[in-house]
Amino acid sequence: MPRPLTKTEREQFLSDVRVGVVTMTDEGRGPLVCPVWYTYSSASGVTFCTKKDARKARLLRMGARVSFLVQVEGDITKGILPKYVAIEGPVVKLETAVMDRDLRPILHRYLGAEIGDAYLKATRGDSADGELVVQIQPQRWLSRDFGG
Repeated sequence: MPRPLTKTEREQFLSDVRVGVVTMTDEGRGPLVCPVWYTYSSASGVTFCTKKDARKARLLRMGARVSFLVQVEGDITKGILPKYVAIEGPVVKLETAVMDRDLRPILHRYLGAEIGDAYLKATRGDSADGELVVQIQPQRWLSRDFGG
């Protein structure tokens, strides 16, 4: 039977390297749903970066409530069952990103230090200009582990 994850389990799940999906309201259209690379900590919540001129950046504002989902789809043939953690909460940080504080840690998380730094150099030089850092503070949680 599926069961909710404990607080410790969901924080570990969000701390593992997975792609997150952020969802925000887009007035007059359906909600905008975007995959993002992110970091998570119990103290600061979910943090990701986006280009200032991206559609999602135009829709985000301080205090706006957004949803964020991380999932493992599962593969029954390999004994991997679905699991997910969804959060809802306000945007509590929306400001110009700083390379070493915001952007580099996320790229290192997903690509490793060497490839992450090479990617940053090739795509951004030594500057995080044009990037925003976004932080979401979880207030509501929904999780399921179909293997538990």
